[in-house]
Amino acid sequence: MQAELALQRDRQNMGRRYVEVFRCKKQDYYNAIAAEVHEGAYGSIAHRGSSPAARRKKSPDKDNMEYTEILKLRGLPYSVKKSEIVKFFGDFNVIEDKIQIACRPDGKATGEAYVEFASSDEARKAMCKDKMLIGSRYVELFPSTPDEARQAASRSRH
Repeated sequence: MQAELALQRDRQNMGRRYVEVFRCKKQDYYNAIAAEVHEGAYGSIAHRGSSPAARRKKSPDKDNMEYTEILKLRGLPYSVKKSEIVKFFGDFNVIEDKIQIACRPDGKATGEAYVEFASSDEARKAMCKDKMLIGSRYVELFPSTPDEARQAASRSRH
């Protein structure tokens, strides 16, 4: 009964965040729990149990971050294609070979990707696309590092 009530919240907002609710298999749930315990679903297990204010302080300040030529995209549709990301960045001359779509160990997309731009200046300018839509999903952009992008590349889909 609780699951049915939760499904009624599909495509509504939780605070300022748009949330999609859908059925999944028990194994998907167990995989998600295992991934959270192993890697920390929100970056680090240290965040678990800390207050929202404490987590917010640890969040990167996008305006004061040091930029590399790489941006992390979060909130992508799970079915996103590299060509859609190229189109999203329009005039920034992004090429598909410089995009890594992150996947879980089981091969399913995480909703994240890493995009390499020609320069750190170009990446900074591309931040103007932060919170714009790809399909029905608004996408958040964050400065990233080559190491983080390499990790995603090792488990990305092509």
